[in-house]
Amino acid sequence: MIPVVLSGGSGTRLWPVSRASWPKPFCDLFDEPLYLKTLKRLLPLGSPWTVTVRALQARTREACGQVGLPEAQVIYEPFGRNTAPAIALLCRLFALSGRGGEVVGIFPADHLVQDGEVLRQAVELGADYAAKGEVVTLGVTPTRPAVMFGYIETAGDAPVREIPCVVTAKQFVEKPDEATARRLLAAGNCLWNAGIFLFRVDTMVGHFQSLLPDLWRRMETIHAGCSNLESVYEEIEPLSFDHGILERLASLLCIPCDIGWSDIGSWEEVSALPNGGDPGAHVFTADADNNYVHPQDSKVYGLAGVDDLIIVDTDDALLVTRKGQSHRVREIVEAVRQQGLPAAAQHDHRFDSRPWGRYEVLAAPDHFKAKLITVAPHARLSYQSHERREEHWLVVRGAGQVVLDGLTRDVKIGDHVFVAKGCRHRMINPHDSDLQFVEIQLGSYFGEDDITRYQDDYQRATDPPDGGAERP
Repeated sequence: MIPVVLSGGSGTRLWPVSRASWPKPFCDLFDEPLYLKTLKRLLPLGSPWTVTVRALQARTREACGQVGLPEAQVIYEPFGRNTAPAIALLCRLFALSGRGGEVVGIFPADHLVQDGEVLRQAVELGADYAAKGEVVTLGVTPTRPAVMFGYIETAGDAPVREIPCVVTAKQFVEKPDEATARRLLAAGNCLWNAGIFLFRVDTMVGHFQSLLPDLWRRMETIHAGCSNLESVYEEIEPLSFDHGILERLASLLCIPCDIGWSDIGSWEEVSALPNGGDPGAHVFTADADNNYVHPQDSKVYGLAGVDDLIIVDTDDALLVTRKGQSHRVREIVEAVRQQGLPAAAQHDHRFDSRPWGRYEVLAAPDHFKAKLITVAPHARLSYQSHERREEHWLVVRGAGQVVLDGLTRDVKIGDHVFVAKGCRHRMINPHDSDLQFVEIQLGSYFGEDDITRYQDDYQRATDPPDGGAERP
């Protein structure tokens, strides 16, 4: 069985922590990002693949590198078109590479699962049925009449198999109102839709051909090397896999399970988790009850005479809402977007990921700029130059190699490198641990667009390759 993670998101439901440039799968809401948690959770089932959008390439590469997954197991969509095209693309590329008979499991990148062993058992059972040509979904045993989750209503006939239980899915119920949610919970035959599905690739190709023939005809035009992928995607309309395929199947099996699941779809859900009710060591209260604070680490918070609040604080935005109203964060984000403020979609630019690692802006007054740059193991910056600034590099962790106008020398902790205006340069990390250096920029302009790239491992070069870039 091949586990496949679907990753992406608009970044609005958990704003201001999650944004379009840094969506929920990559937010460190708990001890590590949800996408990284998902990859680690799926490793016992097989080496995970990922389908995501090209805009998230740097963050995806970094997470996969942390668990030793090759980037060859990531499929990049040019832009998001919802889950049906994403799964159709996966099926098309797997079929082209001879994997048509493989069983695939689809898993969201940004959900929380607290019992990985029960998940493994349910998935292995589902894979047995999928290998026989069935489509299988996992349903989570509901614990409350939640209105923010979708439901799967199961058929009333006898289960396919008694222990573990495999039942027939009758229909999907989208996020219901509270009265409907209570009725579904009382009925006893409804489960939460966890967004986890299993099928054989060739089985799902057949379903796409019969249920979404126009989409599949477009997918069939995609070349094995994906050279025409963007032009094909421009003609595809967004559509969810649930609506386009699952709800229209003549037969769909469902495996009920209790895996400690949440889709982390709102601050309401985060605050309701067992570890979400503790506001933290730096929150102090006076006559205040049932409040949730997502703090900045170094800040002290005081709450007096207020109850049932959700407070989310980041460097450049603050959200305050009452519990039960956190779903309205979308309205806030839209209002911020209409004002043209970058906080609607982008985080403070002090931190950012790059294909080769990451950087943090330490200071950015008018007359200089300082960064802490981290180069990941066996990565290197592009071979580049700047016209309007010079740079001073001080190595503070690890060791590496610097290239200046085609000449290479080794550098270690404490070494200083001067990069003059117009000098072609790059930093290389050939080792198994991070390389860090502080960069001080001096000049008349410090924007990221003052870069001319001559060679780049990530297809960002702006000029033809220069032979000197590749000298050892």
